[in-house]
Amino acid sequence: MVLLLRKTYIGGMNMLLKSLVVPKKNLTVVKESCTLEEAITILEESGYRCVPVLDETETFFRGNIYKMHIYRHKANGGDMSLPVTHLIKNSTKFISVDSSFFKVFFTIKELPYIAVLDKQQRFYGILTHSSLLGMLQESWNVKNGSYVLTIISGGEKGALANISKVINKYASIANVMTIDTEKDKSLRRLLITLPAGVSKDTLQQIVDGLEKKDYSVAEVEDLQNN
Repeated sequence: MVLLLRKTYIGGMNMLLKSLVVPKKNLTVVKESCTLEEAITILEESGYRCVPVLDETETFFRGNIYKMHIYRHKANGGDMSLPVTHLIKNSTKFISVDSSFFKVFFTIKELPYIAVLDKQQRFYGILTHSSLLGMLQESWNVKNGSYVLTIISGGEKGALANISKVINKYASIANVMTIDTEKDKSLRRLLITLPAGVSKDTLQQIVDGLEKKDYSVAEVEDLQNN
């Protein structure tokens, strides 16, 4: 049963990430046989700062080509008739359509997008940084929530259950997120989004109830007035 639930969860997450991918047919790409001169023309016409580089059949991912790298090469007197592979970047930066959310999150990092490959290692499309952040924003219920409480605990066992129990006396919980830092491992910061419709009186009851249990409410953000 545990394995079944795990497979169901992973499958659901993969479908969610897959729905965010921009498919190959909707992308501007450069073939690996293109020259740098041809590549910069494609980049200028598309308006993108970088695009994927694919093989001649547009099946396999070779890397990314960035506008800034080509212009830097040209400014330094570089040969613009060289193949685009001369300045290719991020050739190992890709994920699979079956990759876990955590792998996606930490792989994309500072990239504008991450290449996505199918199960046969063929280029499937790209997942952009902005679409991933958009998904996180939606999951945080910023648009539909009422307040976000930043609650600080000592990280003791059962803290999340106790905090949830206090809040559930007065309202449901729309979203939960923890934020911890390496510099301060003694404290846990818990961000809890309350659903729309929670009144200020109810909010105050929740804050009072948490503080009676020695959980500090460091900040309350009013989502509707921001």
